[in-house]
Amino acid sequence: MLKLQTFITEQKNVHMEHLEDLVLNKGVVGAREIFNFLTSLGDMLGGSTKNKVAATVKWDGAPAIFMGVDPEDGKFFIAKKGLFNVKPKLYKTNADIDADLSGSLNQKFKIALAEFSKLGLRSGVVQGDLMFTSGDISTETIDGQKYYTFQPNTIVYAVPVNTPLGKQIKRSKIGVVWHTTYSGNKIQNMRASFGKGIVRRMKKNAAVWMDDATYRDVSGQATMTADETKEYRAIVSSAGSLLRTIPSNALNTISQDEDLLMMVKTYNNTKVRAGEEIGNTTAHARGLITFLNDKFKAEEDKRKTEKGKAAIREKKKAVMGPLLDVSVSDLAKIFDFMNIIVQAKNMVVAKMNRAATIGTFLRTKTGIKVTSPEGYVAIDRLKGGAVKLVDRLEFSRANFSDDVLKGW
Repeated sequence: MLKLQTFITEQKNVHMEHLEDLVLNKGVVGAREIFNFLTSLGDMLGGSTKNKVAATVKWDGAPAIFMGVDPEDGKFFIAKKGLFNVKPKLYKTNADIDADLSGSLNQKFKIALAEFSKLGLRSGVVQGDLMFTSGDISTETIDGQKYYTFQPNTIVYAVPVNTPLGKQIKRSKIGVVWHTTYSGNKIQNMRASFGKGIVRRMKKNAAVWMDDATYRDVSGQATMTADETKEYRAIVSSAGSLLRTIPSNALNTISQDEDLLMMVKTYNNTKVRAGEEIGNTTAHARGLITFLNDKFKAEEDKRKTEKGKAAIREKKKAVMGPLLDVSVSDLAKIFDFMNIIVQAKNMVVAKMNRAATIGTFLRTKTGIKVTSPEGYVAIDRLKGGAVKLVDRLEFSRANFSDDVLKGW
């Protein structure tokens, strides 16, 4: 079984980046971080006990939920992601919930407040994914076997009825997977800790099914063979060779302007949402320039005055100017580099999927179909960073497909 140690980071777990996007976010520094993650992930799946990266499982729960003790008044609360607003939004009573939430979400959070308050958390804050409340559990037969199923978002989770886990889930009022803890003397200043042992800190409550998100390979199925390790290292090595041909100023250009960074990510996500790979990277690089020109043109056309139009032209010059100094070939190499990183990442994800202990399916208009888990989070034990490991094309096909029926 893989060991997972807790570590501290300043990063609050409300938004996490994909591994390959680090090169866009941080340029040269991000590229180095990518190699640190990939090298350590290879060590982890090769059975090394000294790897610098740990992993947790991403569960497709909804919504994100927090519970904790307010360090300022000592009262227990639950919350959504608004917990980390400038003015934290949290719920300490049913009246607080009624004042902000309605419908099924209102009822779910009332159950959470009642049952999580019995778990004995004395300090700090814990974040998790809400998986179900009792009314969400169904009994279904899939390929001749009877399962208890629940679908908080896109993925349907299925547990055989006649198993200890199935029986535990069936008698629970609420289910949650915890993955992050926070500590600090004020909610706004809290620091996140990703790691194991969250559930062990709590009292048992038969009404709550809970787990932590620790990645465990109890079956031994997720260890890379010698041939797989050789293939993986060759992929990572090819990424390194390509990276050495890209000028550092080209690598850093996108990361140095927040507006440009967001626009490049938006452009790349048009491919992800369509479930398409970035094939011809030269055409993709040229398409980026067209995309940016069109975006600024649309913004300029919205302005009614010449002063307003001139302001948009100045912003375009400031945002696009540095990018236009990067050659199309170097820009294409950055996308080539990201493609190779995705290839290595997906090899890791496919191998880690073999350790899944709960069935994952998609509910489509034509019936239930097998799918992979949502993905994983890689955690740098030494530096405190964390990134998503998700097969974006596979998950986006499910997440944006009209054929897939989503949860509540």
